[in-house]
Amino acid sequence: MKTYTLLLALIAIIALSSCKQYKKYKDVPFTEPNPKPWEDPTVFAINKEAPHAHFIPFTSAEQARAGNKWQSPLLKSLNGTWQFHLSQNPSERPFWFFQDDFDTRDWDEIAVPANWEVVGFDYPIYTNVKYPHAKTPPLIQEHYNPVGSYKRTFEVPQEWNGSDVILHFGAVSSSMNLWVNEQFVGYSEDSKTPAEFNITKYLVEGSNTLAVEVFRWSDASYLEDQDFWRLSGITRDVYLQARGKQALKDFQVGSNLDESYKNGLFSLDVEVVNQGSLTVEAVLSDNGKVTKKYSKTSNDKTLSFDAEIPNVKQWSAEVPNLYELIITLKNGNEILEVIKQDVGFRRIEIIDATLRVNGKYVYVKGVNLHEHHDVNGHVMDRETMMKDIKTMKEHNINAVRTSHYPQPAEWYELCNKYGLYLVDEANIESHGFGAVHQGDFDKSKHVAYLPEWADAHLYRINNVLQRDKNQPSIIAWSMGNECGNGKVFFDGYKMLKEKDPSRLVQFEQAESAENSDIKCPMYWRIPQMIKFAEETPVQPLIQCEYAHAMGNSVGNFQDYWDVIEKYDIMQGGFIWDWVDQGLLTTNEAGEEFWAYGGDFGPDTVPSDGNFCNNGLVNPDRAVKPHLLEVKKVYQHIGFKAVDLSKGLISIKNKYAFLNTSVFNFIWEVTGDGKTIDKGQLKKTDLAPGETKNFDIDFSYQPEAGVEYFLTLKAVLKEDLNLVEAGWTLAEEQFRLPFKAAKTKRSKANLPEIKLSENDKTIAILGEGFSLAFNKKSGEMSSFKKGETEMLISGPVPNFWRAPIDNDFGNDLHNRSRVWRKAGENRKVSTVSVQKINKGTAKITLLFDLVDAEGTKIADYKSTYTIYGSGDVLVENGFKMTGDKLPEIVRMGMNLVMPRKFDQMTWFGRGPHESYNDRKTSAFVGLYSGSVAGQYWAYLRPQENGNKTDVRWLTITDKEGNGLFFSGMPLSEVSAHHNIMEDFESLERTDGRQVPGIDVINRHTTDVKPRELTTVNIDYMQMGVGGDDSWGGVTHDKYRLTEKEYKYSYRIKAISSADDVLDIYKNGHLFLQDHDSEVHIKNLKIKEL
Repeated sequence: MKTYTLLLALIAIIALSSCKQYKKYKDVPFTEPNPKPWEDPTVFAINKEAPHAHFIPFTSAEQARAGNKWQSPLLKSLNGTWQFHLSQNPSERPFWFFQDDFDTRDWDEIAVPANWEVVGFDYPIYTNVKYPHAKTPPLIQEHYNPVGSYKRTFEVPQEWNGSDVILHFGAVSSSMNLWVNEQFVGYSEDSKTPAEFNITKYLVEGSNTLAVEVFRWSDASYLEDQDFWRLSGITRDVYLQARGKQALKDFQVGSNLDESYKNGLFSLDVEVVNQGSLTVEAVLSDNGKVTKKYSKTSNDKTLSFDAEIPNVKQWSAEVPNLYELIITLKNGNEILEVIKQDVGFRRIEIIDATLRVNGKYVYVKGVNLHEHHDVNGHVMDRETMMKDIKTMKEHNINAVRTSHYPQPAEWYELCNKYGLYLVDEANIESHGFGAVHQGDFDKSKHVAYLPEWADAHLYRINNVLQRDKNQPSIIAWSMGNECGNGKVFFDGYKMLKEKDPSRLVQFEQAESAENSDIKCPMYWRIPQMIKFAEETPVQPLIQCEYAHAMGNSVGNFQDYWDVIEKYDIMQGGFIWDWVDQGLLTTNEAGEEFWAYGGDFGPDTVPSDGNFCNNGLVNPDRAVKPHLLEVKKVYQHIGFKAVDLSKGLISIKNKYAFLNTSVFNFIWEVTGDGKTIDKGQLKKTDLAPGETKNFDIDFSYQPEAGVEYFLTLKAVLKEDLNLVEAGWTLAEEQFRLPFKAAKTKRSKANLPEIKLSENDKTIAILGEGFSLAFNKKSGEMSSFKKGETEMLISGPVPNFWRAPIDNDFGNDLHNRSRVWRKAGENRKVSTVSVQKINKGTAKITLLFDLVDAEGTKIADYKSTYTIYGSGDVLVENGFKMTGDKLPEIVRMGMNLVMPRKFDQMTWFGRGPHESYNDRKTSAFVGLYSGSVAGQYWAYLRPQENGNKTDVRWLTITDKEGNGLFFSGMPLSEVSAHHNIMEDFESLERTDGRQVPGIDVINRHTTDVKPRELTTVNIDYMQMGVGGDDSWGGVTHDKYRLTEKEYKYSYRIKAISSADDVLDIYKNGHLFLQDHDSEVHIKNLKIKEL
């Protein structure tokens, strides 16, 4: 009977629970706070815990050393699936959702952490300067300001009884209200630093309810106007943390060096929650060997330790030596908690107006880093962070500016371990109100100059300082970006220097050294840099942003560094930026592509288009071609020719701390791309800064017509800071000054060719080949070897390229548009045919180049000399006739071949694409690949795949049949299974477009391979530039600004039986017949 009664009771309980009463609270009045915290600049935190150093408490040293925070008994993750509801604006939000009986049965679910816009709720918005909402500070527009309502339950572990429970949100954007068990707990702003709340008094035994209300925009958004995707939600880890009545509250580590730079100055200040007597033990060790050990028992709430560490191992980005600090709190013999902190001893200072690390002059070879994942938005994971650091280290990047906000705490721990210098930036940007150095703005309305906003600024600066103060990788604090220079930033500078005198403070908006230790402008061009260095060298010049890497960019980067290394005051900068901020998206056809601004939401959504794609790597971290140029220019080992005729070269160790003994130095001599001799240098252990000459004992007998190159590489012997053994970190190539006399050959016995013509066509028949020319179009219409047709359409003059982003930025697409169709719209004025001798014929074509209205703008002459050998010499002459004509984008010819000719081999710079202002990383060699493989898919399609300093090129089928091309002496070439228009956007899509002109976002999925192969044979196309993407033009020496050009190249149909090298070497025969001025001005550009 007793059992039966219990069963009935249980059934009754289940029945009652299943009949739980849910409410919608539709007609229940809700009183908003007045003023609303999310629209009050003086309110940015309610009931939040004070910011403190990042740490994870464990219960043993072994746990702490393992470093897995989720294994700590003092932590409980609240990541995972939460209930979720999204409202379009605050007035429509479910005000009473924090009530336990609020009906959430029809709510959605969402993963935490996540940006709700990338998991199917609302849409991402990308803007640069302009706010994505109405600018009415501190108020936010009412009609559209989505609010995310989150709910879940949790239980507190039984073993936490008696402990305080802290609820930790790693990051929430943009602001949040918090309730626990229906009770309001607090409010927080600052979307990139933690929000912590002591929720102990709100807890109940068993199941607890947690409700979080997140506003997409708030008054905080006026301080978060960064150039990135505007995304919302709970974006970093959420967890509970048990904190005993005796617990660590905060700590600060000092790890400086003394003035000799030999001894470490260690200090530790520990702040504790202490109710009674508490013992704090601190053990500093080096790879398991105890260096110093401390212990204090006290009733105090602050305990301090300090010591000098003789002959301490120093930390630097090159040699990131770390000591382990274990802090243990005890009550008697009972261990209460244990934390671990990496300690790196280094000294950061300015000496003689130059930045020094541990007394050594260093170059900052940096990048800017946004928090971006192509699938997860602003939610980062360890794997991606590790990939970023590994790729940076592999490409000689030694510094990162956390633009424009603090990164997740784990990022700093990884940088400590693997070695990167960090500039840690506060989460402040108010660019939409104006910025210093960028024109006038109204200071009476700018938040940086209004006293009611001052505390909100200082709060953010203090947040990053407190969280990250113990990370040795941080060498400087940054107070923000493009945010004005009001009094608050002088107060902020003073606060930082008082609380942390061990580091520098930089501020891009500073107008003097009064509130910035470093001169850190953005996008200064070379003349401005030189002017500063020669006239006002009072601070180290380290640009916080330079070399804007948007699309196909980073031209003239070597020029930047030639100047930087000339002046001590210049010490580098941070490239903008690391990763293209594309979001992986699928179109209606199921094809994946990386979307950018304007691809989401209605057409009324503000957008700056593809201006978010400025990376050195793709969104998935694939290396883009211009990162290879950065790697070469940034390399920390220099090679110079001393006397190449004797094999004498010099090597300079440009590292500040690393001895070159970690490298093997490999050398190789090649002739026509084939290895002739190779070896390894000996005794290459150069101290930092040391230069030494080396005699390379190569041996070979020069052959006629062969070019010889010496290539040196510094290859890691063993793994080093994520870079694997065998990786090349520095390399150089030299052209050797050896050549043999060419064998004299005669053209007298060339096979006979037959020439015929009618009103429409000129036909030439030779031994095993034939050509035809269309008189009306002035175009080679056929080129056959045997019965195999090589052409769809013959070479036509080409003066255009698919505009790159820098072209749009400086208006080249409009300024030089007259040349876009000039070749296609040419008018034939004269066709002449001449039989020189039985084995030679010459066809001369004269054209008028006209503009869109038909007005003549230039004369163009093409001469085809056809030899009985099957060689065709093409000589082109160009002369402007119009007045005030703009520069030419490209000087070359384009032809189209059938699709089956899909293999490309070239002897020139490679293997990756290069341009005349971005080619130092592309060495001359013999390269082969598919035509399809030459296409680099920039996120917004544009010019790509160019190769410079090409001696010869073949485009063939897989059997080796096709066309041979040879520059006279050099050409630029490219080949694609597309026409130029496939890569072309007619108007810019970067948010700076002209009103009234439709913007069409184009993507990689818009580029479909065609059943053809196009080949560009160019004298040159202009460089890509890279100073910036909103006005900076390609440097003069890399442009086509002359009024007259002459150039030539050779074509020959080949088969698999032909010896291409022999064909190439006989090219000098054909130089005898044409104008000695055929090669043009600015030849130095073309020389190796």
